[in-house]
Amino acid sequence: QVQLVESGGGSVQAGGSLRLSCVASAWPYSYRCMAWFRQAPGKEREGVASSYTGGSSTHYVDSVKGRFTISQDNAKRTVYLQMNSLKPEDTAMYYCATGRASVGADCTSRSNYAYWGQGAQVAVAS
Repeated sequence: QVQLVESGGGSVQAGGSLRLSCVASAWPYSYRCMAWFRQAPGKEREGVASSYTGGSSTHYVDSVKGRFTISQDNAKRTVYLQMNSLKPEDTAMYYCATGRASVGADCTSRSNYAYWGQGAQVAVAS
């Protein structure tokens, strides 16, 4: 079992920045995918950013490309989501996730994510 704990959420004005952190209780080598998802009120959870094997491959949803960056520090068992130029439509609960994934896995697939954090609220005011 892996526990994930997010932090760094908060309220900002449009155009501002936040950095979310997610600390894992363990990080087995086989957990090759890490990702951030978000869910706004009344909307489905969507994948925001994903990373394969320490950042060798990353993917972003179109709406955050050029503004958000996913990164990780393996020594600290921590994955980050740097969010710049925030917009009101970025307001949501943000979740980090991980799970066992095969070599060459498609980290955009939700099937790779068995473990989820409790979420961090991000609110962007216009």
